[in-house]
Amino acid sequence: MKFSVIFEAQLADPTVEREHQLIRDCVEQAVLAEEMGFDRIWAVEHHSLKWYAHMSAPEIFLTWVAARTSTIRIGHGVVCMPFAFNHPARVAERAAMLDLLSGGRLDLGAGRGGTLQETSLCGVDRERTTQEVEEALQIIGKAWASDELEHHGPLLDIDPHPILPRPHQTPHPPLFLACSRTETLKQAAELGIGALVMGFAGPESIAAMRAAYDTAIAGRGEARFVSGVVNDHFAVLCPTIVLDDREAARRVGIRGQRFFAQSIGHWYGGAGIPDEAVVEGADEAAAMREAAEQVVARLHEHDIPVRPAATATFNADHAYGTADDAIAYAERLGDAGADEIMCLIQMGTVPQEACMETLRQWGEKVIPYFRARESG
Repeated sequence: MKFSVIFEAQLADPTVEREHQLIRDCVEQAVLAEEMGFDRIWAVEHHSLKWYAHMSAPEIFLTWVAARTSTIRIGHGVVCMPFAFNHPARVAERAAMLDLLSGGRLDLGAGRGGTLQETSLCGVDRERTTQEVEEALQIIGKAWASDELEHHGPLLDIDPHPILPRPHQTPHPPLFLACSRTETLKQAAELGIGALVMGFAGPESIAAMRAAYDTAIAGRGEARFVSGVVNDHFAVLCPTIVLDDREAARRVGIRGQRFFAQSIGHWYGGAGIPDEAVVEGADEAAAMREAAEQVVARLHEHDIPVRPAATATFNADHAYGTADDAIAYAERLGDAGADEIMCLIQMGTVPQEACMETLRQWGEKVIPYFRARESG
């Protein structure tokens, strides 16, 4: 099993000074992650999502981290692939350059970036995002398969052009798709690319999603493959704060997760104002339940169906506690079918010292436990 860290660059009470320090803190965490034996870091791409994600230029962040490290893999988790965000040929060029400069350490994930806040900034057609993501992946696969890219698809036409430079990895960096629903898992499987499962629902949900992914793999043909190299890697999110004090870790972690849930809910609708989550509470688990109930109430007010995804981000059963608690939760994720555990540590209200200590605890106690078990 692989272990990674994913960065949203979240920020409570954002100011320019705090934002600048936040980005520097994320770099510091990424460098420590390599020292602690993590296999990979992932950086999201979001635009104009104040509070929720200040990681608007992950290609720059990942390049800076690559220059500060030597072994850890660096992953786009994910690039927003609709054409108005990023033209597919430019994605292929930038990814190849970073793969080359990092010595072949890049992984490339694709996603929609589908909030109205983001799509309205860049003039993205929200009705075409799913189609554009798939066609972008087809184009990127072609760009690295031959000396010249030529593509004539339903949405884009590209006459023959060389795409420069070529990536270090042969034939190209592994490809992934952000997955939160059965439909996207099926799509990833049929495209022959890995799944980045970003949900909070927990091990039982992960097991069901793994089953859906495997079923789609078993029944697929090669018609939709975007590359001659198939990647069936299944990576899952693991919110985590690990400290020597179990109760302190749970307070910090659940509070951070509540901020995460409310800040993204602010942009998707129904979850209120994100700065509500900044206020300290005596019982963070109770505050989490209350926030989830508020979401349900608001959805009912607007006659919007309450689906599991609407409140899954408020599930507090994650790797919060001691290293032993994290090991137990990671074992549940492994049993559910995870090939990789993506640790979500940097949530908006989590102090830098708690992020750094969590990375140390995983590196000194959690990851060695699994490495020893695998080698034994």
